[in-house]
Amino acid sequence: MEKLSLAPFQGITDVVYRNVFKKHFSGIDKFYTPFFTGIQKDNSKSLRGEEISPDFNDVNNVVPQILSNTAEEIVRFANQCKSMGYREFNLNMGCPFPRVANKTRGCGLMADPDRTIKMLNDVFEQLDGIKFSIKCRLGYYNNEEIYAFIDTFNSLPFSEIIVHPRIGKQMYTGEASLEKFKTLIPLINKPLVYNGDIFDVSRYNHVTMQCRDDVYIVSTIMLGRGLLTNPFLAEQIQNIDNQQDKKQRLHNFVVNLYVERLHHAGGSPKIIGSMKELWKYMMNIFDDPQNVWRKVKKVNHLDEYEEAVETIFNEQNLII
Repeated sequence: MEKLSLAPFQGITDVVYRNVFKKHFSGIDKFYTPFFTGIQKDNSKSLRGEEISPDFNDVNNVVPQILSNTAEEIVRFANQCKSMGYREFNLNMGCPFPRVANKTRGCGLMADPDRTIKMLNDVFEQLDGIKFSIKCRLGYYNNEEIYAFIDTFNSLPFSEIIVHPRIGKQMYTGEASLEKFKTLIPLINKPLVYNGDIFDVSRYNHVTMQCRDDVYIVSTIMLGRGLLTNPFLAEQIQNIDNQQDKKQRLHNFVVNLYVERLHHAGGSPKIIGSMKELWKYMMNIFDDPQNVWRKVKKVNHLDEYEEAVETIFNEQNLII
């Protein structure tokens, strides 16, 4: 059975989500943080909060991620992660949003291979005692850009290469190209991780069977929107049998997540925004998703949100 990891999502899979998820569900072996930026000096302010603190994160299964385009900043981030006890960190080379990519960060790095390859070499010259992995796409403008990086992926000691087989310009439209991903399997000699469009067990089984051959098996599958939509997905893939009622478990999870977010935010109603972001995905496991979304979308106050959630769980059924 392949290991499972959870992809990072800005504004959703923060430390509160990760810890509450682990209380209510199982099956995920590794969690990636949403990306950190602005690591301008040692002990940077952005690395002094709960999101990365070992007091709130299990350094054995959490991987901090950085969004950067300079070796100096990446190494500074790596050293700070190492000092906190983390075993691995990850570079985001996949974020497709134009405001990121146009600054040659995220997926934009893939459109400038000469600069990016030099940066990666410079990072490894200064790294010591911490693993370094990459999350990327096939390219930003086209799906051939990744091939310019194959020699670098093979020659440098990356701990793993995570590939979401879309191009940046696609954002999340169209389909993830499993066929293009398969062409990378014999070319890359590092642990290769598949990420993209796994929303159910059937698709997981199809992807893993397609990625097996006599020489190499993709050892890890990264779940993203599929797990946000269906928090039971990892358990279903791993065939973990839990006799508790799914609807009650999901209700407990949603309420616990809300209460913890509220606590960590000092009671601020701003947390409704992050809860809405999650509901954009999770609404799809109810029998009337548009009705669910209408109820959540219109709320602006804490009491309205709480009432909407209770109404949803009283009126709606799960379809998983």
